[in-house]
Amino acid sequence: MNNTLSTSLGKSTSSKTIRLPDFSGPHLAKRYASERRFRILGISSVGAAGIILLILLSSIVSKGYSAFWLHKVELNITFSSEVLNPDGGAVEEVKLKEANYLALIHNALKQKFPAAIGNRCKIRMLYGIISPKADLVLRNMVLSNPSLVGTTKTVSLKLSDDLDNLSKGFINRDLPESDRRVKDLQIDWYDQLKSEGHIHSVFNTDFFTTGDSRDPEEAGIYSALIGSILTLTITLLISFPVGVMAAVYLEEFAPNNRFIDFIEVNINNLAAVPSIVFGLLGLAVFLNFFGLPRSAPLVGGLVLALMTLPTIIIAARSALKAVSPSIREAALGLGASPLQVVTHHVLPMAMPGILTGTIIGMAQALGETAPLLMIGMVAFIVDIPQTFTDPATVMSIQVYIWADSPERAFVERTSAGIMVLLSFLVLMNAVAILLRKRFERRC
Repeated sequence: MNNTLSTSLGKSTSSKTIRLPDFSGPHLAKRYASERRFRILGISSVGAAGIILLILLSSIVSKGYSAFWLHKVELNITFSSEVLNPDGGAVEEVKLKEANYLALIHNALKQKFPAAIGNRCKIRMLYGIISPKADLVLRNMVLSNPSLVGTTKTVSLKLSDDLDNLSKGFINRDLPESDRRVKDLQIDWYDQLKSEGHIHSVFNTDFFTTGDSRDPEEAGIYSALIGSILTLTITLLISFPVGVMAAVYLEEFAPNNRFIDFIEVNINNLAAVPSIVFGLLGLAVFLNFFGLPRSAPLVGGLVLALMTLPTIIIAARSALKAVSPSIREAALGLGASPLQVVTHHVLPMAMPGILTGTIIGMAQALGETAPLLMIGMVAFIVDIPQTFTDPATVMSIQVYIWADSPERAFVERTSAGIMVLLSFLVLMNAVAILLRKRFERRC
């Protein structure tokens, strides 16, 4: 019997071979080589992404940095009383407002280049040296100081967009005259003014202090910037409290049933809905049904709030889940009510994650264009909006309008607008990081 048992054990041992891991040198070298390859692939992926980002930023900056300065020409302007006050008598503010200030600029140009007088084509080219809106500078000067009437003063006026592009090197002088917007005679006049020291470059403060314009040299981002601030204010005031309260209810108080599951699934689905769908919703509900004003920051803020709500709810729920259950149990054990547990303990500890998600959602809303196009915020807006119901546009729409314009000078305005928009996005993300660190220390 013993012989039989030993024979069966020997058979079973021989039929099942136990293989131990191979710790030999070649096998370990193969594993280490595989790990090195994986590490190299990861580093290469990060490097490729960084290079693409660097190329994108370099392209934007190289095209947009020139928009932050412009060129002006100094002219001796004679504030002739015959032009400003042709009827004679006392100088009145009403007359000064309606005076022909362009005639003063034209007279100064003809006095500087008398050879153009008598030739209609040359006169037209001569007048094209100066920006069409330069007369507003003279008008504001005279209205603020009526004593200028009858005097002569050296005034710096903006060059036209074509001459400004020539100054920045965007127009090739070597091309045939028929292939460029600036004529040979205009180049000769420009060279004469530059050799005499009458042309100089200055920082383009108007880009940050004026609204949009049909003339590229006069276009600015101030109206779009104020419109973005008003729109995001409405978005934050609606989406943040509603989103946080919805997240608190779903995570802390909602029962486990099919209806709550249905709500959670739809919130996750809304986060993936194309943004233009929210624009169609705003067009149908806020404009057509409720009759709210078109192109207003109020409507834009409501639309962006609907779009941002799912992002804030999901981020807030994730932050609430990250709070340790022992915090809740300890507070309940000390006699706190469920509402006190949430408001006094859970919500403060989850606030860093909630604020981070909120600011990221607001940064996403700042760059949105499609939903705002549907509610009319693509309109050409020059005036600065003062209230939430005034017509306005936003930075992303302003960039879209400039990108669609045919003038060469709007290319640099488009890139400059993108640079400003990216700066605000970086600033918002920096604020999110700072708030997160500050609340983490407090908690």
